[in-house]
Amino acid sequence: MTELIILLIVVVTALAFDFTNGFHDTGNAMATSIATGALRPKVAVTLSAVLNLVGAFLSVEVATTVAKGVVDLDQFNLADPGQAHQLLLVVFAGLIGGIVWNLLTWLLGIPSSSSHALVGGLIGAAVASLGMQGVAWNGVLAKVVVPALCAPVVAGLVATVGTSLVYRFTRPVAENDKNRYFRWGQIGSASLVSLAHGTNDAQKTMGVIFLALVATGSLGADADIPFWVKFSCAIAIALGTYMGGWRVIRTLGKGLVEIDSPQGMAAETSSAAIILTSSHFGMALSTTHVATGSIMGSGLGRKGAEVRWSVAGRMAVAWMITLPAAALVGGLTWLLAHTVGLATDDLVGVILAFAILVALAGLIFARSRRAPVNSGNVNADWDATTNRVAPPVAIIPDREDPLSPADTVGTRSIDSAERNVR
Repeated sequence: MTELIILLIVVVTALAFDFTNGFHDTGNAMATSIATGALRPKVAVTLSAVLNLVGAFLSVEVATTVAKGVVDLDQFNLADPGQAHQLLLVVFAGLIGGIVWNLLTWLLGIPSSSSHALVGGLIGAAVASLGMQGVAWNGVLAKVVVPALCAPVVAGLVATVGTSLVYRFTRPVAENDKNRYFRWGQIGSASLVSLAHGTNDAQKTMGVIFLALVATGSLGADADIPFWVKFSCAIAIALGTYMGGWRVIRTLGKGLVEIDSPQGMAAETSSAAIILTSSHFGMALSTTHVATGSIMGSGLGRKGAEVRWSVAGRMAVAWMITLPAAALVGGLTWLLAHTVGLATDDLVGVILAFAILVALAGLIFARSRRAPVNSGNVNADWDATTNRVAPPVAIIPDREDPLSPADTVGTRSIDSAERNVR
């Protein structure tokens, strides 16, 4: 009975991570479309949520990588109940490491990798449990570390070339007409990124739940991922996506580059192509790294566009410390739960760690309410000095344009491009 309760807590924690993954990564697909006005904020996140749900069922290659390519299952004798509990605790602690990092970076509005946070948490917990041999380092290096280094560079180069070509071929077209036409293209390209995100990121939680089921003997290590796991993970990431994650959307859409529609379409198309390719090969790629690299590339590819390198620098620092920071939290969580479990009972240790997670999540959410970012102010002008939302400007929404960026009636922030037109 104790093992079943622990398994249920682990599954709930995994779905909670999937939920944070959804709202943390919504900006990867929709930030540029929201920033240019191609889609209204609420419409954008709804569309992204539906497509993430669909994408989650299209591939399981990445799920296999997470399930069998991070923690070395050969180090566990799953016939021994003690070692089975040990693996279950590794999975639980790794998830907490990923969730904590996702929440902290969301609070700061930093687009960070949910994938690397999860992998880092699992690595930290596995090392705390078994030492360095507890990690399948070859798999981590080949399918996590190398793609992490290459993805933003490749995405940036592709988006730079794509953006440059777009502006070269459309030079005779008036700027206002160009933006209007490319807004339609952005809807299609952003939708493709959302679909690609579902094929990559939802799979990671499926892999973690699969690990938990293997640990309890519910599944064999070579079994297929059950449908209920796929379905629950798809629902969780879709619900998280629908919540918006406005703080990260704002940084990607307004803080990194001032984006026009042709740039947005080039960035989104580049991201979708790279993410879908990585999903096919089972690489646990960071969609955040890809999307950020593409957005930066779109700024470099447009003559006269400004890339805010200070914002990019903060992102790079966060990327570098994601794996070790999440690993530290995962390792400490394992030590806490394991130590308490030895003194009392495994279930008590797990419940204590879960309670601390809930309390910390509550504190982070309360802190976020001091400077809220939502669909009404996500497009406010970027203040490079404070990195805070500028006060909203009262205007009359333009209802003649079916692709107008109007969102809230009466109080809506407008970016510099719109202000110049008006």
